[in-house]
Amino acid sequence: MSQSTHNPVVQQQRVVIPNKHGEKLVGLLHETGSSEMVILCHAFRCSKEYNTMVNLAAALEKEGINAFRFDFAGNGESEGTDGNHWREADDLRAVIEHFNGVSRVTSAIVGHSKGGRVVLLYASKYHDIHTVVNVCGGYDLKGGIEDFSGKDSMQRIKEDGFIDIKTKSGFIIHDVKYEYLMDCLNTNMHEACLQIDKNCRVLTVHGSADEIVPVSDALEFAKIISNHKLQIIEGADHRYTSHQAELASIVSSFIKKALEEDREKSSQ
Repeated sequence: MSQSTHNPVVQQQRVVIPNKHGEKLVGLLHETGSSEMVILCHAFRCSKEYNTMVNLAAALEKEGINAFRFDFAGNGESEGTDGNHWREADDLRAVIEHFNGVSRVTSAIVGHSKGGRVVLLYASKYHDIHTVVNVCGGYDLKGGIEDFSGKDSMQRIKEDGFIDIKTKSGFIIHDVKYEYLMDCLNTNMHEACLQIDKNCRVLTVHGSADEIVPVSDALEFAKIISNHKLQIIEGADHRYTSHQAELASIVSSFIKKALEEDREKSSQ
């Protein structure tokens, strides 16, 4: 009998975890009674309350899997200032170490957009998580910035300290700071992904109609990550506006299968 037939009673618990800088990270634990844990990482300027995070947690709940969605430093309820990619990977490390310390097993990490890049970076630096899900994280960040902002964007942001980025669909991301764009340009996803353990399963999910990160980025991840599965959702935009249920089903099914494989290995 699969866990999903048990209809687990879920309790939501607010958890506060200090990061390495002493800032309080606030998250919500969806407790199903399982020892297995999935950590959910939100996108740039989002929070644990973003609908993608909430819906993914709900899908995992139905499979009897604990989920923890939290705010990176400087976002949502968490203290501090909005960090760069590697600093957010350190935040994720603090969360995983916290749950390790209370006898939980972090079985998978999932990230959306910037969070997708963060979980891949985490997997490249630490090799303790063997199931990673990248939901429309960017690969060629330099090309993406130039596509949206024009070839002179870096000169303009140097002069003004910030820039407004307008996507092809007309959506405007206001007041993007110089420091953030420099972090994007200096974060080498190619080199990082080459460091991911070959035994680490990686799922990349991307929408064919993504207006923020081109679907071609997903194809690049598929080329360089050895143990990789690619799932393109036809018609889905960057926020999965009309495809939340499909996204949640794909991610939860992948994680459930990975957990079953791990249980079989451990019982042998």
